[in-house]
Amino acid sequence: MNLPSNRRAFLRGAGACLFLPTLESLGAPVPAAAGGSDSATRLAYLYFPNGSSKGSWTPRKVGSDGKLEQLNEWMAPLEDHKEDLIVTRNLWTPRGNGHGAGTATWLTGGSYDRRRNDVGGPSVDQLVARHLSDGSPLPSLEMSTAGEGSFSGSLSRNCLSWTARDVPAVRETVPRAIFDKLFRKAKEGFVDKSVIDQVLAQSKDLKRRASGADQRKIDEYLEAVRAIEKRLAFAEEQSRRLGADNALTDTLRRPKPGIPASHEEYVRQLLDLMALAFWSGATRVSTCMLDHGQSNRYFNFLPGVKGTWHALSHWKNASGRTEDDDGITEWDSVRSKKEQYNEVTSWHHAQLAWFLDRLKELKDGDGVSVLERSMIVYGSSIADGDEHAEKDLPVLLAGGGDGTLRTGRYLKPWRATSMSRLHLAMMQRMGVPAGAFAEAREALAL
Repeated sequence: MNLPSNRRAFLRGAGACLFLPTLESLGAPVPAAAGGSDSATRLAYLYFPNGSSKGSWTPRKVGSDGKLEQLNEWMAPLEDHKEDLIVTRNLWTPRGNGHGAGTATWLTGGSYDRRRNDVGGPSVDQLVARHLSDGSPLPSLEMSTAGEGSFSGSLSRNCLSWTARDVPAVRETVPRAIFDKLFRKAKEGFVDKSVIDQVLAQSKDLKRRASGADQRKIDEYLEAVRAIEKRLAFAEEQSRRLGADNALTDTLRRPKPGIPASHEEYVRQLLDLMALAFWSGATRVSTCMLDHGQSNRYFNFLPGVKGTWHALSHWKNASGRTEDDDGITEWDSVRSKKEQYNEVTSWHHAQLAWFLDRLKELKDGDGVSVLERSMIVYGSSIADGDEHAEKDLPVLLAGGGDGTLRTGRYLKPWRATSMSRLHLAMMQRMGVPAGAFAEAREALAL
């Protein structure tokens, strides 16, 4: 067991490195308030493509003071978390829109030059990661599901994070690769052995010197890592079986090694890895693309839903002859198609709710949840998918920001407000001494 310069304990073994949650009994400091040099606030951006239908983001009941009293039927999976949310209205991206430009510039606040892949500057997450680079073993973690459909190879539709105006950050799509990035040391080579087994002796020694509460925290953490290892191994074996059996349908293509056949399992593995990375202190900044910027993924695994996500987003045409429909699917009515589009939106809310539950379960050394010390920005670069609108984007925030966010509210600026002001607010809460971001010179009041 070692204590690095920031005094967070970690366990080392041949080919393994596990940073542990803060442990009070071993002298690891309780995190300071947000914005300080020792702040433990985490920042995540979760992106989904294809927007959401008009009205699907509006709460059903809001108090006179803006308090969220009841979410709508499509946001119902998040109802138990409404006290942890800020649901927004009237945010927009004045210089980037569409599946390509909107995705590429969602975190940069710039305009997109298709001739040179120029997004105007580094993305907000990378600026924060650069500022915090000395405080975490991994400055940032970029993840994405593997894209599905004809635009899977499009650079602009697959890049959310940018280290420079023309340099995208490398994103990981395979859960095992992310796990190894977090918990293995590549220069020592891959060891085909459980990470837990490699650090078992050190963990026993550490527990002997820890308090009862910290012993339980160490066990909980190691069990969480072991559970992820088991899930990854199971998913990999299932992928092999499906490939060997040629178990293909119109909506299920041969999975790549290590990517679960179940899309829900895939998404939850990615989110669980982000949660574990935040809890362990491996990183404090992460992004996750829940799909590429013009996803043609089928959601036929949802009852009553048919056709691709992008086709459903063009809900005002039920003929089955919009720009990239599969030529097979058509819908009974515009109303039915819109309902199916909303079902896909609701399914993604359920994955977010699962993630927030996970963050709430995980506690820092002083008993404060990782969710309370996180800021999760979740949304899309398109408003209503049929209109391709860049105004009134579906965006919400979750988490307490270490006491700096007033949650449980519906935030409605009286006029269209650039997302750059939101990004600036996030930067400042993460301790970045910035007075401007992109075209914004004033942070959004949160």
